[in-house]
Amino acid sequence: MTSLPGRIAAASGLFVAGLLTGLAGALVVDAWFPGGLLLALLATFGCFLGGRIATGGVLGAGAAAAGWFVAFLLLSTPRPEGDAVFVAGISTYVYMLGGIVAVVICATLRPAAERPVPAAGSGR
Repeated sequence: MTSLPGRIAAASGLFVAGLLTGLAGALVVDAWFPGGLLLALLATFGCFLGGRIATGGVLGAGAAAAGWFVAFLLLSTPRPEGDAVFVAGISTYVYMLGGIVAVVICATLRPAAERPVPAAGSGR
């Protein structure tokens, strides 16, 4: 995908995917404490890694991370009534730091080296 409109469309789609992943993660992170947190972190990592693989570069992971971060900020800000989606607990901080670590891992991955596939019967 080298055309500019294609890259913009891919980045926009991955931004929305990151936004939805952040929303879903916010809803399950405290629902089933250890399992929900693990599920939210795995979904976040999968979204970032999928974006990286889909675009073949850092743009995919960055666009998905931007959407996830916007969702996290909007849902962690208390409303005028005094409530928020995230409660101030250990799972919220682990989810935030885990998401940051996941995007750093996905953004700094190097592509696998292109190696020739050995022939079937070469004995190696």
